[in-house]
Amino acid sequence: MVVSQERLASEVGAQVLREGGTAVDAAVATAFALAVVHPAAGNLGGGGFLLSRPASGQPTFLDFRETAPAGAHPRMWLKEGVYDEKLHHESLASVGVPGTVAGLRRAWQREGRLPWARLLNPAIRLAREGFVLSEHQAASLGKQLPEFRRHGPTLAQFSRSGEPLRAGDRLVQRELARTLLRLSRNWSDFYRGETARLILRDMRASGGLITGADLRAYRPRWRDVLRGTYRGVEVLAAPPPSSGGQVLIQALNVLEGYDLRAAGSGSPQALHLAAEALRRAFADRAQHLGDPAFNPGIPMARLLSKAYAAELRATIPLDRASVSAPDRFAWTRDRPDTTHLSVLDRKGNAVSLTYTLEDSYGLKRIVPGAGFLLNNELGDFNAGPGLTDAMGLIGTAPNLAQPGKRPLSSMCPVILVKEGAVFMVAGSPGGRTIPSTVLGTVLGVVDFDLDARAAVDALRFHHQWLPDQLQVERGLPAAVKEALQAMGHALTFVKQQGCAQVILVRNGLVEGAADTKRWPDSGVAVASAKAERQPQRPLITHRNALVATNFKQAERSFNR
Repeated sequence: MVVSQERLASEVGAQVLREGGTAVDAAVATAFALAVVHPAAGNLGGGGFLLSRPASGQPTFLDFRETAPAGAHPRMWLKEGVYDEKLHHESLASVGVPGTVAGLRRAWQREGRLPWARLLNPAIRLAREGFVLSEHQAASLGKQLPEFRRHGPTLAQFSRSGEPLRAGDRLVQRELARTLLRLSRNWSDFYRGETARLILRDMRASGGLITGADLRAYRPRWRDVLRGTYRGVEVLAAPPPSSGGQVLIQALNVLEGYDLRAAGSGSPQALHLAAEALRRAFADRAQHLGDPAFNPGIPMARLLSKAYAAELRATIPLDRASVSAPDRFAWTRDRPDTTHLSVLDRKGNAVSLTYTLEDSYGLKRIVPGAGFLLNNELGDFNAGPGLTDAMGLIGTAPNLAQPGKRPLSSMCPVILVKEGAVFMVAGSPGGRTIPSTVLGTVLGVVDFDLDARAAVDALRFHHQWLPDQLQVERGLPAAVKEALQAMGHALTFVKQQGCAQVILVRNGLVEGAADTKRWPDSGVAVASAKAERQPQRPLITHRNALVATNFKQAERSFNR
């Protein structure tokens, strides 16, 4: 099964599995395809994390987060001593050294089976020949058109002579196709060859900080997987420089002391307890987490211990909301556009991969001649030394910009293991809301016995310590709303939160569910082969989840 935010990318990964590729092979191919068909977050010019759990052997975690160039420094977002948000998020100074290409290559070297070029060929074809835009893809590109107009090459790539592309139009990206072709022949071209030359030419011409030495110095990092348990299920999650694993496991540890099943899914009590667990986990995130290379004293063992969870649980009132005190507050400003994919192969190997450009479409600027968008990931660093306010502008030391440092992230790729086998593969985009979205899917499956589709579709919630607000998706029943407000929760409502992509193994069968809240006509889960217990005909097991023996059958099933 392959689950991603774009149907074409999921099909690319599923075909890799059909040809005998590993879960990592499929993840790599899907990620490169997303760089073409999902330019809002799929990328060559960004970075992310890949969590892998082999059917035999130890789980691995690969950090290919972007790094700050040598010219970075803690006060780089200040202009005459005053914080400049545009400089922080909208200038070429906010571009980190991209890690995606090096990271996908490193993962493939360790666990891949099919040839490297084979994994990039579908993305090359999609870029060179183009693909037909869906309603949502066209609307997403059209929304960004005013930003694209600021940079001629970007406008030319994502419009029709300056006019918005429409659903049914074909998006062709020839420069990106040529870049992908070079990378299929020599991945290091991105850091040392023609692609690197194009990046550096743009940096010199437009005031960027990345140098040739910065590109050549980039390395992905293998890190120890964070491990926890929740009601007998093993939880494998992301370590720093991501905070996702810490927030998720710590919140689960706190919630393990309550009978959520008795409270009921979506009940005021269940939402109250989840919010309080997240409130405390995010406070600890803010106080302790950053790039471990620059913050060697992160007390992770204590943060993830059951004993510490019991201490936190004792501070939670059962009938009223706690109050977030600013004296424990310190965190980064994450942006909501990232993308996630989940993969499970026929041998039981699993991959959970989340990667990002930071903002939607990153800096909204392609590298001229190379055709891929640049990230603005350094916006995840703190604003400057000593800057703190109640809305999220802070200046604590663990996450200030420094040369070679990786900004703190909220990405939360996760794999759950039950009785020695993969039970669930999940993740989501959404900035700081990512761990909350993933938490909701885990609680739905473990506590409330939801299937993959129901877990993905369940109403989502989020609390991040400060601002002291409980965010909930629209559609909360009036009685639940009133009960939470009576407890003292300040509620805010959003149309949708995150974009969960879930694989679940139940009763010997694999279920996949792609999120259709955020990208209603795009996300899809595709099975690479018919399960032995399934009928011989193609069968739609969940909305947007295809079980079929080949592409044509899948296409017919999906269209019906």
